Amino acid sequence: MDDAEPFTYDGGRVDPGESQNLRYTVSETYLGDSVRMPVTIVNGERAGPTVVLTAAVHGDELNGIEVVREVAHEWDLSDLRGTLVCLPVLNVPGFIAQQRYLPIYDRDLNRAFPGEAGGTSAKRMARRIFSNFVEPCDLCVDFHTSTRGRSNMPHVRADMDDEAVSRLAHAFASNVIIDTEGASGTLRREASDAGVPTITVEMGEAHRFERALIDRALSGVASVFAEYGLLSAEVVHWPGWQTIVDGAEDKTWLRADTGGLVDMRVSRGAFVEEGAVICVIANPFKTETTKVRAPFDGLLVGVLENPVVYPGNPLCHLVNVGARTRRAIERNRGW
Repeated sequence: MDDAEPFTYDGGRVDPGESQNLRYTVSETYLGDSVRMPVTIVNGERAGPTVVLTAAVHGDELNGIEVVREVAHEWDLSDLRGTLVCLPVLNVPGFIAQQRYLPIYDRDLNRAFPGEAGGTSAKRMARRIFSNFVEPCDLCVDFHTSTRGRSNMPHVRADMDDEAVSRLAHAFASNVIIDTEGASGTLRREASDAGVPTITVEMGEAHRFERALIDRALSGVASVFAEYGLLSAEVVHWPGWQTIVDGAEDKTWLRADTGGLVDMRVSRGAFVEEGAVICVIANPFKTETTKVRAPFDGLLVGVLENPVVYPGNPLCHLVNVGARTRRAIERNRGW
């Protein structure tokens, strides 16, 4: 086996057998103070892959923060083969403001990768993160939640045409994988294009910790570590059933045709049959109601949590699944 190597970044180094907690400067405030991102690096004594776990590229998406923190600070990593880089809060200004985007010009940090040293504030920050802590790695798992007012069942988004990415997606052992390349500028797309296979893990809703989903994601990380040999004592997890959805064809966000208050009749992760009532939209007096029905048999990957809508607002994300998956869902209720 090759000897373990140090992990280096601009301004620092972590040798084999060492770990380091640091706050890395990624930008500056209006007053010229440093904007510092928390980073934990654990370099095992034995050689192995370098894995980076990232969360909160959108500042209000909190579930992934706890996943990354627990792996970094609560797991026994004394037998780690390889290197673990943990970035629990990528979007520090957004996290402090508890909003999705960078407060500076309301820019989306997850459309700024791989970044540019002389670019916008978002691209400069993205470049500091990407070049120091993502590009040197062999794998990346990027944790997200739905945006505010909506909730996602746990699922993976990955470019399944990329063999290395597909392996990582299967290793995380999610029930649902949505097969998409990812938008230009996203961490997932740009890291994969740079030779760092990356998946997005979606789970839950913004502005909260959801313990059951955090635990499920921790199981997925353990499964990835087992697949790539980072922790030899662990075993690869099998979720009981798994379906891959073609994200290029799946555009089925059901939207409201009327404004009003929404009574959601089903929860995320539920299987619904064609014609079943998913929700009812009513005016304040309940004198006018609209029933929203499933256009086909499908799985509710995402649902509305904020019960007020304008016409055109999304109500739920419904995906097609086969008969075999349907039977498996019925045997394994959850999410």
